[in-house]
Amino acid sequence: MTVGESAMHRVSMGVRPIRTRLAVTLVAYGALALVTCLLAPLVGSTTISLSRAFDRSIPFANNVDAQIFFVARLPRVMAGALVGAAFASAGVVLQALLRNPLATPFTLGVSAGAALGAILSITFGAALTLGPLLPVPLASFAGAFCSAAIVYAIATRPGRPISTSVLLLAGVTLNSFFSALILFVQYMGEFAETYRGLRWLMGDLDVGGFGPILSALPLIVIAFVIFALLSSSLNVLSVGTDTAASRGVNVARTQRLAFVSAALATGAAVSLAGPIGFVGIVVPHLVRLMTGVDHRIVLPAAALFGAAFLVACDLVARTVLTPVEIPVGVVTAMLGGPFFLWLLIRKS
Repeated sequence: MTVGESAMHRVSMGVRPIRTRLAVTLVAYGALALVTCLLAPLVGSTTISLSRAFDRSIPFANNVDAQIFFVARLPRVMAGALVGAAFASAGVVLQALLRNPLATPFTLGVSAGAALGAILSITFGAALTLGPLLPVPLASFAGAFCSAAIVYAIATRPGRPISTSVLLLAGVTLNSFFSALILFVQYMGEFAETYRGLRWLMGDLDVGGFGPILSALPLIVIAFVIFALLSSSLNVLSVGTDTAASRGVNVARTQRLAFVSAALATGAAVSLAGPIGFVGIVVPHLVRLMTGVDHRIVLPAAALFGAAFLVACDLVARTVLTPVEIPVGVVTAMLGGPFFLWLLIRKS
């Protein structure tokens, strides 16, 4: 039985009312995400006093604890929660869209386009800004948008469903092409810019304030709203387009919304923290093992668990080799690589 068929079977059986299961999921995974996000800012290479950090009698300029908490750690934790939720949810949607359990937010080339835009900005020193968006995040999102537009144009035909095979092949091809361009730009750049670009490509949550978070938040919220509207249709779409059409699902519209929303979430997340890999494949599969495969449950669970997962990985990244900080993308890759191989062996 495929993942989609299993989802339809469980939904039709109705082991527990969907509202009850959804409420339990939100409470359990929400509590996990909340506890992780509350504890993470308190841990670091420098011990801080929470009471002193919130003591208004001390001027902020003289309150080191408040500066560490509100400037260095709290924005980092919030960025980790937002990016983790975006990558995990996008992974769930793309796996349903492509009917491939190994699909990730990086499969369709959106992350490579975002990375190319960021590397071009870093190497050639672009100074264009847009509101709170700094040059590198702005160039990164522009690259993600261009990449998504190219893949979408190749895979779609007016009035017809998206060809998932063409979508996948176009994404993989564009990903390889943009990766080659990134290497070329790095080769032509100066050492300082190349090193900075390499660090960005590793993924980093050191956002240095709330501005970048606020700039990415609207796009991720829009993507999450679309995810919520698509959750029921994804159960049927993951079985196959013919089955979905026979059950009254507008296949072409659902596919387009799924692709656009996943691209929005991925582009915004990469522009905020860089291409942090494996979150979009590890979290969805772990959540399915614990909650089943109904997308009405999996999507909110993946978002909350993804937030907790990435915040925890970043906590490890900035404390395991104190005072040296490891890019969080290195930690997720070290965890996700073996997990990905296990999935391949299990699938075969």
